[in-house]
Amino acid sequence: MLNIQLASKYATAIFEIAKDEKNLDGYDKDLAKVRENVFAIPEAVKFFQNPLVPQQAKKDLLVKAFDKEISATVMNFLMLLVDKKRIGVFNEIYDIFTSLKNKAQGVLIADVTSAFPLTKKQQDALIKKLTSLTGRKIKIRTHKDTAILGGLILKIGDKRIDGSAAGRLKALRSSLSVQR
Repeated sequence: MLNIQLASKYATAIFEIAKDEKNLDGYDKDLAKVRENVFAIPEAVKFFQNPLVPQQAKKDLLVKAFDKEISATVMNFLMLLVDKKRIGVFNEIYDIFTSLKNKAQGVLIADVTSAFPLTKKQQDALIKKLTSLTGRKIKIRTHKDTAILGGLILKIGDKRIDGSAAGRLKALRSSLSVQR
């Protein structure tokens, strides 16, 4: 709980800077690059969370990895996180930043689970349909789960629509057991 509160404070701070500079997408791109190239790697996360690793070694690695590839402000933000011993919660900071950015831009995130990967055409059609239903800009995150057999499970905010074959079979099984 404490980590989420700390992450929220830092995420809000970098979000406010990005908003003031009218560069939410640029900051998101830089932070996403850091996440993808460092904080998506379990060994790297352990390195940055390890209190025995000197702070300077953490800073040196970040500079070596991202010097000139991300904005100076984002690099300074990373250095601040190292100095304050908060770099270990970077993933949480990024998640909260992304949520704040999406809210500010009126974007809804739809989590789509399917048994097989969706084609670009299917994703575009789904985005178009969801946009017309909600009246909001939609971004989708796709997930693969072969256990659902077919169809889709869609989650937007607190709403969940189970259109999977496994979900339909479960509902059928439930309705048959009630009728006995």
